[in-house]
Amino acid sequence: MLYLDVESRPRLSETRIIDRTDAAILLALDADPLATTTALSEELRFARNTVQSRQRRLEADGSLAPPSSRLHRGAMGYSLLAFVSIEISQGDLDPTVEALSAIPEVLELHAVTGDADLIAQVVATDPEDLHRVTRLIVGAYGVMRTSTSLAARELIPRRMRPLLERTLS
Repeated sequence: MLYLDVESRPRLSETRIIDRTDAAILLALDADPLATTTALSEELRFARNTVQSRQRRLEADGSLAPPSSRLHRGAMGYSLLAFVSIEISQGDLDPTVEALSAIPEVLELHAVTGDADLIAQVVATDPEDLHRVTRLIVGAYGVMRTSTSLAARELIPRRMRPLLERTLS
């Protein structure tokens, strides 16, 4: 789900906590992302309406990310991954977030504590492209300074399965 308005995105406190039924459905979808509602209900021995309503609720409340989030950046030619620490002008959070969200290579943006105000996960096709992307970030409204760290190697990819499995145990 794309949230153009910063205030419309679900906040952690607004997101429903995943229960055992949700975890079972999500683990089954993790194993077979293209499974139909009927196949899931048969495999899990849940009513079809239960599976369907749970999936809809998980999507609606932001708990279930869109399928595009499963796509690996390398499959689109983005071989470089970097983390950009961003310091912004005081009071400029919302317009800065809006400006940064217009940069397609900014995959994630988080408000953080510490020396920086924000940290962005960005992708690029090569070092020259990373320079272009960081120049876009530096030129975004409210950005005062940045510091970029290039990911040398992914050691543990983003994962939720162990947490879902713990919910079932």
